[in-house]
Amino acid sequence: MQITTERLLLREFGADDWRAVLDYQRDPLYLRYYPWEDRTEAEARAFVEMFRDWQFEQPRRRFQFAITRREDGELIGNCGIRRKPDNEWEADIGYELAPGWWGRGYATEAARAVVDFGFGELGLQRISSWCIADNVGSARVLERLGFRKEGRLRRNEYFKGRWWDTLLYAMLAEEWPIAAKSADI
Repeated sequence: MQITTERLLLREFGADDWRAVLDYQRDPLYLRYYPWEDRTEAEARAFVEMFRDWQFEQPRRRFQFAITRREDGELIGNCGIRRKPDNEWEADIGYELAPGWWGRGYATEAARAVVDFGFGELGLQRISSWCIADNVGSARVLERLGFRKEGRLRRNEYFKGRWWDTLLYAMLAEEWPIAAKSADI
């Protein structure tokens, strides 16, 4: 399965994609909002293998796509949508991008395509997401897509020796066509 946008090809993960994932997951800018201090080859392999395992679920409930640039095929991140357990109508989305590609609209473009897939192909009624409150870039992606901030969980994540707040966002199916037409990348 794959999704094509103006500049991106979102495709299923392949066995060798762990190398590109490891490259960006080791970047100190990427690591800033994650609990780990570094990533190992084994962790990157396991991360990609988890997504590859999802490809064989029956029925399939989770989709995680490698984000690649159409012009050169370079893997620059990933974006996915996962149905909630025991709920056919709601899912959450998540995305990450190699820091060298931040600020160019790629995360918004990929997330927009995955949200469109969720409401269109999967027939979802609600899509949610969350991010660390300090991660302004991630919050900005959700807001550009038209997601509404539904709450802030104070000090609910602890890693790297401190407490972090998280922001909760969501969108309903009937809001998507309006948001998709008015959102800017």
